[in-house]
Amino acid sequence: MTPFSLLPANETTRLQTLQNYDILHSLPEALFTEVVELAATLFNVPISLIALVAADEVQYKAVHGLPGLRSQPRVEAVCALAVKEEQAVVFTDLAHSHALTLEAEVAAHSKGLRFYAGAPLRAPDGHCIGTFCIIDRQPRPFSAAEQLVLEQHAQLVAGLIAIRQQCLTHPTHGEAHWEVVRTELAWEVQALIALVRYLATYSGTHIPVPADVLALVDRRLQELRGKLADYYSESL
Repeated sequence: MTPFSLLPANETTRLQTLQNYDILHSLPEALFTEVVELAATLFNVPISLIALVAADEVQYKAVHGLPGLRSQPRVEAVCALAVKEEQAVVFTDLAHSHALTLEAEVAAHSKGLRFYAGAPLRAPDGHCIGTFCIIDRQPRPFSAAEQLVLEQHAQLVAGLIAIRQQCLTHPTHGEAHWEVVRTELAWEVQALIALVRYLATYSGTHIPVPADVLALVDRRLQELRGKLADYYSESL
């Protein structure tokens, strides 16, 4: 049972929004996996996740760096705190955090996790259905500019979840339209991953991420969100 201290005030309607997307217990999909790979590559961290926060457990729609992870109790997941706060949360060193539940502290320690940054997956109706997060096994700083780009990743994923549901429930477009959308966007994300890798190879990896690289990725993510809006209109 999830403790009351982890529940946002709108928990009942938030859970209904999550259920409406019919994405819980769904199989992994390459497009979501590639977005977490992009974040891990950009921020130079070993782990990135898309977390869907249900009533008593957190289910992971996409996982980079923790193979086999599909779900865990909500009380053990740092992602639950981002949903409770309904805003981005950053822990530069989890070993010195006093905001986590005891269960989350134990779970993080057992996996050797030290850094966490998570941004809310905010549905069009405003409810936070989960988080997009990056994790490291070493403490590290995290700039305000980096947080803004992490939030762009979360907004892209929230848009993907919304259009996925819109496509799959359409009486005529259905799965075929979702296949077109995810294939085209996957190519875009793969190209961006390749670009980020090239930049890291050319100039080296830096913490925090250089401002010019963040600006480039931010611009491309905004363009992808614009394409999502077009796809969403087409699927209505």
